[in-house]
Amino acid sequence: MYTVPNLPYDYDQLGAAISGDIMRLHHDKHHQAYVDKLNAAVDAAPALRERPLESLLTDLTSLPESVRMAVRNHGGGHYNHSLFWQWMSPNGGGEPTGELAAQIVARYGSFQGFVDEFTTKSLSVFGSGWAWLQPNMDILTTANQDTPLMQGLDAPLLGLDVWEHAYYLDYKNKRDDYVKAWWDVVNWDMVQERFSAK
Repeated sequence: MYTVPNLPYDYDQLGAAISGDIMRLHHDKHHQAYVDKLNAAVDAAPALRERPLESLLTDLTSLPESVRMAVRNHGGGHYNHSLFWQWMSPNGGGEPTGELAAQIVARYGSFQGFVDEFTTKSLSVFGSGWAWLQPNMDILTTANQDTPLMQGLDAPLLGLDVWEHAYYLDYKNKRDDYVKAWWDVVNWDMVQERFSAK
C-alpha cells in the first residue's frame, strides 16, 4: 500500500511563502486523495504491487488499460508530490553552489537567467501542471500530474507544482506571486543531492 510521506518540516514552517493552511490542504487532502486512488487502482490489478512506482510510470503502456489512466494520474500525483515536499525547506532559498551552479550558469548565463526562464515556463502552463529542471539543465513543463518519467526522460532535479490547489488559498489567481515566493523556500541541498546522484 502506498502512503503519504510525512512532511520534513511543520506545516507552517514555510512562513510567508506558503501558509500552514495551504500545506495542510495540499499534503493531507490532495496528496492523500492521490494515494487512496492509486491504491485502489493497484488493488484492481494486484500484479502491479510487485513493481516500483517509477517502473509503472515509465512504462504506462504495459499496464492494464482498466487502470492505466488511474496510475498515470494518481501515481504521477503521488510521485510528484512526494518529491515536492522535499524540494522545499524552511532554510531554503538562495542559490545552488558547485558544479550544479556552474552548469546552470553555463546554460542560462546566470542564476537569475535560470530563475527567469523557469518562472516563465511555470507561468506558461495552461491550467494545471508542473515545471521541471532536468539533469541536462533543460526546463520543461507537463500537464496535470504527468512526470518527465512518462516521456522516457530522467527523473527531475527540481519541480514546481502550479496546480491552483498549491497556492489558491494564499495567492488567489496570482500564480506569478506564488512562483516568486516559492524561490525563497527552494531546498537547493536536495537538488544538489539529486544532481550528484545522477
